[in-house]
Amino acid sequence: MTTSPILVIGATGKVGRRVLANLAAQGHAARPAGRRTPLPFDWQDRSNWAAHFAGIDTAFVAYYPDLASPQGAEDIAALVAVAKAAGLKRMVLLSGRGESGAVRAENVLRDSGLGYTVVRAAFFNQNFSEGMMYPGVMQGILALPAGQRVEPFVDVDDIAEIAASALVDDRHHNRLYEVTGPRLISFADAVAEIGAATGRSVQYAPISLDDFHAAMAGEVGPEDAELYTELFRELFDGRNESVTDGVQQALGRPPRDFADFCRTVARSGAWHQAA
Repeated sequence: MTTSPILVIGATGKVGRRVLANLAAQGHAARPAGRRTPLPFDWQDRSNWAAHFAGIDTAFVAYYPDLASPQGAEDIAALVAVAKAAGLKRMVLLSGRGESGAVRAENVLRDSGLGYTVVRAAFFNQNFSEGMMYPGVMQGILALPAGQRVEPFVDVDDIAEIAASALVDDRHHNRLYEVTGPRLISFADAVAEIGAATGRSVQYAPISLDDFHAAMAGEVGPEDAELYTELFRELFDGRNESVTDGVQQALGRPPRDFADFCRTVARSGAWHQAA
């Protein structure tokens, strides 16, 4: 168990802020790091990375924009080098299921000599409520290039609980957890469950990768649009159409179900606000 503060890189993201909350609930001191923290952390500027690791034994890392990006493995290699030089002992890395680029970054950490835990996650439930798919849900039409593929959507609260446990509990030492939800769901069924929980009409519209790229380029720019398009091309080719027991392995309980997520978000009012 660590007694020094725990560094959380990506502290304002969907997973990072929940990791912070889990650590606080357990009474562990944490040092948040992100683009808007008092000591900013920027993946594009390595000049102050060493300062973030001063006095730190353990760190959680969520890469931005996605570990599968072309720069991901190189940036993780640079971060690991800085962390080792500063005396870091353990790193918990958030990764993505079915992403070849993410596996390269995972291998950098696993071969580094640091203690590690890799949490390799399926597509997040929370992408529907606070991520890239939220505007489509609010507009009533979710247009994505996923065809009729099914996905074992996983809850970010489960991911964060696993990561927080891995940061303080040695039983997760040098483990890789591939985490999914408990069942396979199509996007059409997912938005139908959202509709049932909210009383709103939400439809899924399958679109081509080219149309998706064009729409994303107008929202996030050409570079990120290319990344997201390649992710959808890779993730929804059938490779991820299975469930795992990673949450059960890590936490000793089943993963949260998508229907429970829908009811929780519906009660919060998040899907009743203006887009």
